[in-house]
Amino acid sequence: MTQPLNLQTQIDAFRGDRTYLGADHARNERRTWIVAAICVATLVAQLAGGIIFHSMALVAGGLHMGAHVAALAVAGIAYAVARANARDPRFAFGAGKVGYVAGFANAIVLGVTALLIAIESVQRVLQPETVDYHGAIGLAAAGLAVNLVCVWLLRPVHDHAHDKDGDLNLSAAHLHLSADAVVSALTIAGLAAGDWLGWTWADPIAALAGAALVGHFAWRLIVRAGAVLLDMNPSQDLTETVRGRLQDPETQVLDLHLWRLGPGHHAAVIVLAAAHPQAPAAYHARLNGILGLSHVTIEVRDLRTA
Repeated sequence: MTQPLNLQTQIDAFRGDRTYLGADHARNERRTWIVAAICVATLVAQLAGGIIFHSMALVAGGLHMGAHVAALAVAGIAYAVARANARDPRFAFGAGKVGYVAGFANAIVLGVTALLIAIESVQRVLQPETVDYHGAIGLAAAGLAVNLVCVWLLRPVHDHAHDKDGDLNLSAAHLHLSADAVVSALTIAGLAAGDWLGWTWADPIAALAGAALVGHFAWRLIVRAGAVLLDMNPSQDLTETVRGRLQDPETQVLDLHLWRLGPGHHAAVIVLAAAHPQAPAAYHARLNGILGLSHVTIEVRDLRTA
């Protein structure tokens, strides 16, 4: 069916409902709160142990765990808010981006925590304190075991959960705990070096190395979440796939915008010009089967008058 000349026609396509939440939203929300509760208990133990045993590395681990507790609480609240507002018409493209707002906020907090740990670690290098290595090592080992359990609980169900299209809330939480596991290992190494080799500087240096690692992961989260919140093109490959499906000798893609709506969901706004325009539904049918393309708007123009 040929469209009248100069007629702008749009078609919005929806696959499933318009919530744009992640496929494992409920499961991820539930496990986030479970891990948050575990982290609260670990936080109390690490801070108490750091004070009792005079270990900066344990205090750093406790502060880092505190950041995890805050991050997990924010992530859990974000899941609840997104779920509660999934069909709220005030959200033009659903509430799928709530998790990215939470992820960005958590990344900022994580970066500040890394800075505070680094400052305190430098002070301990300049003014070392006596450390009860035996007690501190045991508590650090327990902290590492807790971290590994939490990392396992937050493991993604699907292979895509850690890639750029996955659930940033889950990915951020998993990244936090994975980084903390490495920090715990560094803590144990620093305490062991101080106990066995007499390197009193090893404990705060291990904390400083952990701070650098935490800062690195914080920056990665800022970049990922910021890109989504600013509607940057999430995938050049997906863009070219859409363009390739639509463009042919008689059809030109004049404009194409692609952005992320939520975990695993993308939207596209496309302007086409065709020598013999068809109904927009015909062009939309060409995009069927493209994974992650959840909302499409197509405008068709007559190439002879475009």
